[in-house]
Amino acid sequence: MLSTYSKTAVKAAVPKAVRCLATAALTRDSQVNQNLLETHSFIQYKKHLENVEIVKSRLNRPLTYAEKLLYGHLDDPHGQDIERGVSYLKLRPDRVACQDATAQMAILQFMSAGMPQVATPSTVHCDHLIQAQVGGPKDLARAIDLNKEVYDFLASACAKYNLGFWKPGSGIIHQIVLENYAFPGALLIGTDSHTPNAGGLGQLAIGVGGADAVDVMAGLPWELKAPKIIGVKLTGRMSGWTSPKDIILKLAGITTVKGGTGAIVEYFGSGVETFSCTGMGTICNMGAEIGATTSVFPFNNSMVDYLNATGRSKIAEFANVYKKDFLSADEGCEYDQVIEIDLNTLEPHINGPFTPDLATPVSKMKETALANGWPLEVKVGLIGSCTNSSYEDMTRAASIITDAGAHGLKAKSIYTVSPGSEQVRATIARDGQLKTFEDFGGVVMANACGPCIGQWDRQDIKKGEKNTIVSSFNRNFTARNDGNPATHAFVASPEMVTAYAISGDLGFNPITDTLKDAEGNEFKLKEPVGVGLPVNGYDPGENTYQAPPEDRASVQVIIEPTSDRLQKLTPFKPWDGKDAEKLPILIKAVGKTTTDHISMAGPWLKYRGHLENISNNYMIGAINAENGKANEVKNLYTGEYKGVPQTAADYRDSGHKWVVIGDENFGEGSSREHAALEPRFLGGFAIITKSFARIHETNLKKQGLLPLNFVNVADYDKINPDDVVDLVGLTTLAPGKNLTLRVHPKNGATWETELSHTYNAEQIEWFKAGSALNKMAKA
Repeated sequence: MLSTYSKTAVKAAVPKAVRCLATAALTRDSQVNQNLLETHSFIQYKKHLENVEIVKSRLNRPLTYAEKLLYGHLDDPHGQDIERGVSYLKLRPDRVACQDATAQMAILQFMSAGMPQVATPSTVHCDHLIQAQVGGPKDLARAIDLNKEVYDFLASACAKYNLGFWKPGSGIIHQIVLENYAFPGALLIGTDSHTPNAGGLGQLAIGVGGADAVDVMAGLPWELKAPKIIGVKLTGRMSGWTSPKDIILKLAGITTVKGGTGAIVEYFGSGVETFSCTGMGTICNMGAEIGATTSVFPFNNSMVDYLNATGRSKIAEFANVYKKDFLSADEGCEYDQVIEIDLNTLEPHINGPFTPDLATPVSKMKETALANGWPLEVKVGLIGSCTNSSYEDMTRAASIITDAGAHGLKAKSIYTVSPGSEQVRATIARDGQLKTFEDFGGVVMANACGPCIGQWDRQDIKKGEKNTIVSSFNRNFTARNDGNPATHAFVASPEMVTAYAISGDLGFNPITDTLKDAEGNEFKLKEPVGVGLPVNGYDPGENTYQAPPEDRASVQVIIEPTSDRLQKLTPFKPWDGKDAEKLPILIKAVGKTTTDHISMAGPWLKYRGHLENISNNYMIGAINAENGKANEVKNLYTGEYKGVPQTAADYRDSGHKWVVIGDENFGEGSSREHAALEPRFLGGFAIITKSFARIHETNLKKQGLLPLNFVNVADYDKINPDDVVDLVGLTTLAPGKNLTLRVHPKNGATWETELSHTYNAEQIEWFKAGSALNKMAKA
């Protein structure tokens, strides 16, 4: 076998017949479909390049690759104000992708807009509602039975409104997008925070909330604050146990979880040409964990290889026509920040526990774990997920297992494999890697998100038991994977996860340490090897795609009136035109408050289409500064302690608007707009924090809530949970104009502090109307 990270090896892995470009030469005026599944969507390189030339003439400076893709999709390139980190851009994305958990609310919102069909090509992907229990086929069958009404609703709505529908079992949204819809130079928005995965194929792919998706589905331009551009220069070449995952693990340790906020990460340098397209996808996928708007690699030969291998050679040829002027950065372009990573010296990293930016190189893992009291026994190793489930990942992991098997070893830890798509599953089944995993003692899960998002019925430990798991996933917040806050979850490459599963020891370093074979002899694991793309091409497996019918007039969208999982939406009330006075503080949250704390996934995913029911999980994972407990807050008026959502509903039903006080990077993590819909439904008025994560801040604005920041972050500490507050200045709310928070302590003198916001003029109209959807309905 060939080393994946030798450039010649990657090319040798692709059959010559597959690499041949189309014989009929394409020109700049050629009409090329965006994908093989739709006949109505075409690549608009010529239009995008025209936009770029207009912007370059205005700015009079060279552009980065990301800027070209971004400005190439401007709605008004002549009149658009453009300043990185300041302007709000109006953009025209090429398409929208939704996963099934967020699609429910997005489609319910779209239906309320009263349009006959989507105006932008869109798809729905069933990947989030399948719980991992015993293995792929049984888990899938169980999910189809349990979620029948949701799948029927989504399938019928897609058929009615002209969306493509990927059935349960097809795979994870980001892998399906990469295999079928992503192409160099595109702009895609998706209702999942790891949408940036498609940046590995040279496009901008940005995670958004459902309300943003609805705007684009309805044909409206999409609004994004002009990102800054962080350049990451890659030099050298990876070797041995190092993999593309280690690039983003290292970067997360450098930037922290908020270091990329408000920025696009653009990779450049000679190292870019040394590894695979799917490896680039891994890096872009996990860029969400540093808060980046998205991440992107420039168009390169690895992308040509991947497009050819997935039957899209015409797109590769068309992209080559525009490579010099549109699909490459201008010479002399400038980045707002540059970070350099030397791939020659990069070693494997393990990030965690409890946060994806706590990066530890493998050479220091044992001493760090001992110093911090992290459990060394690895209970479970999990590979796959949307981040690391490519054919390349599978072959490299399988090579390690084959080596261990030759020495008579099997997994010491529980070992699970989550294939990213039906195509990957079918291909590794044909080529033997799947059998290798099973012979090792591994459990092959369904083609779905599974444990990565908390869809895991874990049975090997009791809740509260301190333990360690290592996964090739992207996110490892407290209790995210298994619902157990005592689980120490670490994130690593599939290769390192596999090595840990063999050794059962978090302190094991496969580069330097030895294992004992079945006969007690010491040996070292061989370095992992694999291929970037299957030599015999991909096996598509079972056809799981439902195209919308030609005649959609008679299609009825299925919503059972008695359903506890689907509920039609009622518009939120508009602002009353007054400053808000005497608002109680529902909770002062202390520490990390992610979207998992605000609106948990796992068992709550079943209610993603029913706002009233899912609102019962609002902020139940957040820690109350008053008592250090989760889901226990005091009602200011009765003195009674209840859960957060119950107290919020009590305030709402007694006519009291309320606020939440939050810490740094509030709402980091998922794109789930339920974290904004729920507080709005429960009567919330404002969320006041030290700072927000980008998607959550936008989602709050879309739903008519006020996301506000302390100008002086130290004032967060002065707020007491039993204070009441006024919000002054709402009647003159304007872009760039601060509001005043007037605080009335229970004991003590009233005091005031300034609150900032990021509203532009149009977003202020959302607030006044009660939501962005209300504003759109009135237009």
